[in-house]
Amino acid sequence: MEKKGNPAALLPIGVFLLLYLGLGLTFEYGMKIPMGFYNIPIVIAFLVAILVACLQNRELSFDRKLSIMGQGVGDKNIITMLLIFLVAGAFVGVVGRSSAESVAYFMLSIIPTRFAVAVLFIVACFVSTAMGTSVGTITLLTPIAAAVAGVSGFGVPLCVGAVMGGAMFGDNLSFISDTTIAACNGQGCAMKDKFRENFGIALPAALLTLAVLLVLSFRVEITGTIHEPYNMIQIAPYLLVLFGGIIGINVFVVLLVGIVSGAIIMLATGQTAATELLASMGSGSAGMFETCMVAVLVAAMCALIKEHGGFEALLYAIRRSFKGNRGGQLGMGLLVCAMDIATANNTVAIVIANPIAREMSEEYHISPRKAASLLDTFSCVSQGVIPYGAQMLVAIAACAEAGYAVSAFQIMPYLIYPYLLLLSSLVFIFVLPQREGK
Repeated sequence: MEKKGNPAALLPIGVFLLLYLGLGLTFEYGMKIPMGFYNIPIVIAFLVAILVACLQNRELSFDRKLSIMGQGVGDKNIITMLLIFLVAGAFVGVVGRSSAESVAYFMLSIIPTRFAVAVLFIVACFVSTAMGTSVGTITLLTPIAAAVAGVSGFGVPLCVGAVMGGAMFGDNLSFISDTTIAACNGQGCAMKDKFRENFGIALPAALLTLAVLLVLSFRVEITGTIHEPYNMIQIAPYLLVLFGGIIGINVFVVLLVGIVSGAIIMLATGQTAATELLASMGSGSAGMFETCMVAVLVAAMCALIKEHGGFEALLYAIRRSFKGNRGGQLGMGLLVCAMDIATANNTVAIVIANPIAREMSEEYHISPRKAASLLDTFSCVSQGVIPYGAQMLVAIAACAEAGYAVSAFQIMPYLIYPYLLLLSSLVFIFVLPQREGK
């Protein structure tokens, strides 16, 4: 007889979502606090959720529950994920923002202004893939997008939408993106395998996005040109990390090469002093601390939920709604989308969904690389369009600093890439032949 599990064991997730989403909406839209969602201490919300989990199932002693949480946190995949987060943070801290600006201004200097929006999209794709952060890419490139709009005749929402779309492309594919790290380690697959699986979904969406941007560009009357200084040698660390990851070199080796080459270039070109470089590495890793702590707390919470029968209950509900391999893939995608819409953080959504997705992979015969690809892709779709996500809020704030007042709802029609990524994902699931693979 099929086990129905214990639906009440899912209560800690509900408590976390209620606290985080409820307070976030209240702060952001009720109290009009800028970046309201990001004023909520997510670690405290998870601590409350873990407390709720500990209060459940009185048949287990508190010491036993601590042991279960310890086993969940001590999983090899969790430890690997934490170490990669910290090293990736150090790499981003070393290379800084000047490298991304050099890529953008180099491309804009050699390509006619008519194609500036398409260039912004391509540059955002490259920078986000190399840096592994959509928010960082948007922070760096949105001021450039606003400047392009100011001198070229293109609308600010169109330029910013192109940057945001490109940023989500790299967030989805990058070897050092926290979403990639979380999905691959959570599902137990190699990053290069997930990349190859993912690339077949992302590339068609990116090419279609580029075509749409070009069509929109030819409807605009051009009024000026863009010329800014750049230094091409600064993009070398990004290229080394990108190509090293693609050919399958161990991620720690790739990141170490990126850090060393970036440090040499930054020192040799006089961009920073040795002491400042060390401080930048430290601040880069420190920027990952909250993400690391969230991964630890989610692992502990999910270990208790699984012990209490929560995952069995969720899988029972999914089995009743989604049938077969393709249905299971859609169910997995919708699961992580729901978590992302609730948390406004695609990495957190993947970390929460990971243990449930592993159970679904066995149930629906979904390979680890496909599961990791689906989790990352669908989370990036939802994160790329929600009006209260960090990506959107950072873009609006950067526009305001540049002197342009735009709203999320003005930008949303131009978020072409996330919409086409969703379409490509559905085609990948329901239309294309299913490939076998581990």
